[in-house]
Amino acid sequence: MTQAPIKIVLADVDGTLVTQEKALTERAVDAVKHLREAGIEFAVTSGRPPRGMSMLIEPLALTTPIAAFNGGLIVHPDMSVIEQKTIPDHIVAPAVELLDGQGLDVWLYSGADWLVCDANAPHVDRESKTVQFDPKIVESFDGVTDVAKIVGISDDHDLVAKTTDRVREKFGEHVSAAQSQPYYLDITNPRANKGEVVGYLSDHLGIPAEQFATIGDMPNDILMFARSGSSIAMGNAGPEVHRAARQVTASNEDEGFAKAIERFVLKVER
Repeated sequence: MTQAPIKIVLADVDGTLVTQEKALTERAVDAVKHLREAGIEFAVTSGRPPRGMSMLIEPLALTTPIAAFNGGLIVHPDMSVIEQKTIPDHIVAPAVELLDGQGLDVWLYSGADWLVCDANAPHVDRESKTVQFDPKIVESFDGVTDVAKIVGISDDHDLVAKTTDRVREKFGEHVSAAQSQPYYLDITNPRANKGEVVGYLSDHLGIPAEQFATIGDMPNDILMFARSGSSIAMGNAGPEVHRAARQVTASNEDEGFAKAIERFVLKVER
């Protein structure tokens, strides 16, 4: 069976589009430029908040909707909101309690705010540098509504994985729970996942899902792999992600994104 021609590439950001130091390489920028020259659209989706992807807009000349919070908040490149999916209010407090009880630090994202109780908690400083804005420090999360994402954080990666399973068991179809990094557990609206992002962009841009190529590195990228005609796992991804993808490229420290575009999408060799 002949594969449908690729008309759009949808890329994850951290661990995929950027290096471990969160930098866009010149080769990655050129790869996106060459996609457009070939008449292929380019879009990004991430667990990051919208403002955390604003630094990508100019160098990549982004014109497509940007899917933040794994699709929980979709914005235009000017940051105006297109669509938002929040976690049911009655789930927020028990979810925070579960994460806290498991020993994970907790962050909340509500509207434009990134809410943190402890400014010195693990990964807060690194996340601030990544998204290029600081969190709002609060005494507690009591009464916070319109929550787009809850994050549980720990450098005990096995604990994060086990807690992900606990969240799925307890809240079932009321949430989507997935690891965006080995140390991050993202809880979002059940329809805020990267598979739904493929569906949204397919409808919005009029491009059939079988003409999407998706590329990512984490388990939360597997749902978009399943919805797209072509899927590419980064070399730095784990075995579960590799098995879910049709192709595997090099790591994000070895120009894996650009190499995937060149080899699997544009079909050029360097």
